[in-house]
Amino acid sequence: MRKDCLVFVGSLNREAPYFQGARGVGLGVYSFDGTTLETRKLAETNDVDNPTFLSVTPDGSHIYANSEVFTWREGTVSAYSFDRASGALTYLNKQPSLGSITAHNTITRDATKLLVANYGMGEGGPDRAVAVYGFEENGALSAPLASVSHKGSGPNAARQERSHAHSVTETITGGTAIVADLGIDRLVSYRIERGGNLVKLAESALPPGAGPRHLALHPNGRFVFVMNELDSTIVSMALDEATGKLSFIDAKPAVPAEARDSNHCADIQIAPDGRFVYGSNRGHDSVVVMAVDQNTGALSLVGYVPCGGATPRNLALTPSGGHLFSANQNADRISIFARDADSGMLTDTGRAIEIGTPMCVKIVR
Repeated sequence: MRKDCLVFVGSLNREAPYFQGARGVGLGVYSFDGTTLETRKLAETNDVDNPTFLSVTPDGSHIYANSEVFTWREGTVSAYSFDRASGALTYLNKQPSLGSITAHNTITRDATKLLVANYGMGEGGPDRAVAVYGFEENGALSAPLASVSHKGSGPNAARQERSHAHSVTETITGGTAIVADLGIDRLVSYRIERGGNLVKLAESALPPGAGPRHLALHPNGRFVFVMNELDSTIVSMALDEATGKLSFIDAKPAVPAEARDSNHCADIQIAPDGRFVYGSNRGHDSVVVMAVDQNTGALSLVGYVPCGGATPRNLALTPSGGHLFSANQNADRISIFARDADSGMLTDTGRAIEIGTPMCVKIVR
């Protein structure tokens, strides 16, 4: 194989009432040539249920896919290996997620643990917000090492009736996890101990009804950018690494004023040099581009780019930052954009990966 990027895609293959159809195949792997824009399917498996989020090791050899299945009181997390030479996906094992609507995961920077966030619906079951796993020698997942739960609610009665941990992100320097809890309008910081225990450090409040969903971290480690699903804003915050506390810097709307009532933000990504952030807008069906002041962390609007489909759930930048992929859930299409490093703007290349109900896309060298 040429030294292309590897693109890992999770797509919906089981119906859920809050999604508009399940036309996907589960887990797929593609190659991408950044020069020719050619994509090529290398492998896929339908054996994993609703992999709505996944993480991939930097070398592309192991994938950890959440299964988010409506009515399950516990989701699962499945481990797969991928062989570049043969193109083979191999199932390793799975573990219970200790909570329902398993939404997000991340591999720690020291490559020793997987952190998993459970959105949670209703009551019953273990109902844990975050679970921690280790890795076996072959990359399989250990049994859960530790977990934590969150309590509380927010002002949006329909969406904030309880805690909803939507993502877990480790800081740039490592050792601290920040959980974005949409239900309680909080970012909850934990120290990750060697054995996997999570020790609470701080809670940082966002505006009531904001609904924090995903985070992007500036390469300098000082700034954290929050995509708020419910009020369609992007908030910039300053991180105190010692205490885990985040303090407000700036907030900007992610869509024009007339679109806010019908929009729900989803993902956020940051350019490798930290100069621009990109957010996905479901409803407005756009990618918002914001410039970042490198000294203060303040945001300024660059523009909005049509997402090339409908319902852009997840975004991914290639490692070089030259291209951005938008997983357009309800268009059965992952659109590929060229990115101008100087202006930050995106140009639709017209190229895409055509796949049913794409939910998550990850890209490695």
